[in-house]
Amino acid sequence: MEQKKEYNKGGRPKKEETEKLKYRVAVKMATPDYFRLLTQAHKTGISPSEYMRECFRNGQVKERLSEEHTGYIRQLCGMANNLNQLARKANARGFSEVCWDCKVAVARIHELINRIGI
Repeated sequence: MEQKKEYNKGGRPKKEETEKLKYRVAVKMATPDYFRLLTQAHKTGISPSEYMRECFRNGQVKERLSEEHTGYIRQLCGMANNLNQLARKANARGFSEVCWDCKVAVARIHELINRIGI
């Protein structure tokens, strides 16, 4: 007997039954409540519907990273790359040659962490 091969048709995989959003709930709100919902959803960077689902699931909604914080994280990733390069140099030539570069990198990382507020 021949076995049929399943081919990848492409596209997004089907959601499981528990992941589908198939129920609709209507909520009436006063004007101040509605605008507060819109403001809070905009602050977190998600839709009002998703904001309400997160509130229901977790009791709170976490804010997305701001563009400023995203930039800081990119800078930290670049610094991590620089530290890896310095570690390679230290292994090849000795720590005394890269000592000053390491101190500068550590100072810049410390400054960025203070800006982020960690």
